Amino acid sequence: MISQDILKQSISDSINNKTKPPGSLGVLEDMAMQIGMLQGTSRPELRKPHIVVFAGDHGIAATGLVNPYPQEVTAQMVLNFLNGGAAINVFCRQNKIELNVVDAGVKNEFITGTETGEARLIHAKIGEGTRNYLEEPAMSEDELNRSIESGKLIVSRIQKDGCNIIGFGEMGIGNTSSAALIMSAITGTPVRDCVGRGTGVDDDQLKTKISTLEKVFEKHWGEINEGPANSNLSVFSHNILRCFGGFEIAMMVGAFLKAAELRMVVVVDGFIATAALLCAKLIEPDLLRACIFAHTSGEQGHQKMLEFLGAKPLLQFRMRLGEGTGAALAIPLIQSSVNFLNEMASFDSAGVSNKDSLELSQS
Repeated sequence: MISQDILKQSISDSINNKTKPPGSLGVLEDMAMQIGMLQGTSRPELRKPHIVVFAGDHGIAATGLVNPYPQEVTAQMVLNFLNGGAAINVFCRQNKIELNVVDAGVKNEFITGTETGEARLIHAKIGEGTRNYLEEPAMSEDELNRSIESGKLIVSRIQKDGCNIIGFGEMGIGNTSSAALIMSAITGTPVRDCVGRGTGVDDDQLKTKISTLEKVFEKHWGEINEGPANSNLSVFSHNILRCFGGFEIAMMVGAFLKAAELRMVVVVDGFIATAALLCAKLIEPDLLRACIFAHTSGEQGHQKMLEFLGAKPLLQFRMRLGEGTGAALAIPLIQSSVNFLNEMASFDSAGVSNKDSLELSQS
């Protein structure tokens, strides 16, 4: 097997020998290097890009304390995805990305055959939404484990169909609250500095949302940290997900883990997807080598998450929609990084003099 140092030098030589000034393609060159190292080749390729949108309901949403929209909107938006009417549908159509929508735990029964061809529905329901974490943990240990394993299985099946670049999105009224709690638990940032406006709460609603989530955090923090969680990051991550997570977030954790294991290029979307990634990284610290961060969300906590991870996102569009929309917009840029490496002429093949050859001819 070729050594990592030799591979890195080979990819670097290929990048620098293209008909351009060194470094002039900036971040595209960085991505070409990352993808080449991930795939173990100086001629990487991207096949059958996919976005997977995980959908689930949250028990807290039924209280109305953290969300201005009713819980029923989750199911309504899933139907919108299946009918081709959402932003993620538009961007996937435009960029030739296959779209899968997963019922991870929506409080609704979807009938196979309701799809219009715009998106494929995957049935993976763990339950009719999580429990209200103001009163008890969001899910049981068994539900958590089944969610993570389902996420892994979904990605495995997509990869076996030929896909090697994948982005994850989500839909779930109340899931920005779960993401804020997860962020606070892992980064140590106070809850109030993690909480944003989500689907558009006003100032009074934001105060209620913050105070509610501070109570939730205080209620569960002792349980999250008890026993082996003090020394085992994987147990710590599981406890956080069990107390604060959603079925769609836990399923996304499994999806991140399996995609990285399979050396797929993983495109990280916004606030909620990055919260899932924080949990996955506690379980598998080497996860980030597979990840490209699509954008910085307009949700207030996302920039802090990215700084915590040392991540540099591609886009700054002030988006905070979710659904995987940021990932869908970023995939064409990622494809460009591979295409220039494989298709752009070298100085030798184009008969163009480069700085090194000029210096040699003049010596």
